[in-house]
Amino acid sequence: MNLTALKDQPRLLLKAALKPIQGTRFQPTGFPDLGAATYDALDSEGRTKKMLLVESAQSMANRLETVCWDTVADDWVTPLKGLPVVKVKDKAGKPLTNSVLEAHRLNSPYILEGKDKAFLATIQKELAIAEKGIVDIRKLTATLLKYDTNALLHGVFLAKKEIAGGRMRLPRALTAFIEAEGVTIAASGGVKNDAVNPSGDTAKGFSNVPFHRDEYCGSITAFFNLDLALIRGFGLGADVEAMLITIALFKIQRLLRDGLRLRTACDLEMVGELTVQRPAKLVMPSLDELEKELPGLIKKAAGGFANPSATDLTFEE
Repeated sequence: MNLTALKDQPRLLLKAALKPIQGTRFQPTGFPDLGAATYDALDSEGRTKKMLLVESAQSMANRLETVCWDTVADDWVTPLKGLPVVKVKDKAGKPLTNSVLEAHRLNSPYILEGKDKAFLATIQKELAIAEKGIVDIRKLTATLLKYDTNALLHGVFLAKKEIAGGRMRLPRALTAFIEAEGVTIAASGGVKNDAVNPSGDTAKGFSNVPFHRDEYCGSITAFFNLDLALIRGFGLGADVEAMLITIALFKIQRLLRDGLRLRTACDLEMVGELTVQRPAKLVMPSLDELEKELPGLIKKAAGGFANPSATDLTFEE
């Protein structure tokens, strides 16, 4: 695997053409009080084209994390085993959640808001920054490497005032979204039938209930942006940088292979190959190459990990 084309590059930009795995229609993400996010953009000739946000950056971050976790084993998938993670169990000792799957990672209330404040005290001690004064981001990145390496790629905002006055935040190094262009609406609908009591109380779930539904057709593209300059700015050394870049590429390739069933009515697949937009000289490694490379890279970077790499907590309100 050769990533020398990334040396001194500020960004790695990738894109992948997608299509519905069956038929032509797909259901985009929706937002409260907004619905589907449609907007107009200009093509290369200055003409207006109708655009649609199929999947947001927030949701894609969650999906890029989900493909890394084996929920049955409650552990990283095999190529990523050994990476730091904070695991949370309930009072009965059963797995509850973890810092990979939590939307806010280490800032999860299940990690920082339980009765047991030992881990919160550890984070406070290791960051050792007062409520006022310049925030040392390198202390934060070293702490994330130690306990929650995944957050170095997907960002974190430690909003608790007990931790540097709530000012500790790190932006995403890996950003992704899916959009469609030239979209048209495929309007449809249906009815929930009640053969027993078709005129019953709808509020209680009885009666026939008609509904409308909008799906879309269009040309779908997934975009990925890896901020290489940000990763170098962490100051964690060449071994950690190589590991983080390889993990990011693994996440992207794994998502494109396994994680494109976004919703019941939005089951997608890649068309052709993943395209490198920048830098043009990079030959994108295959998922198989990345999986073979990762265990060695994780071992090289393990000097900055917690020992053991998994930090176990019990959550009680």
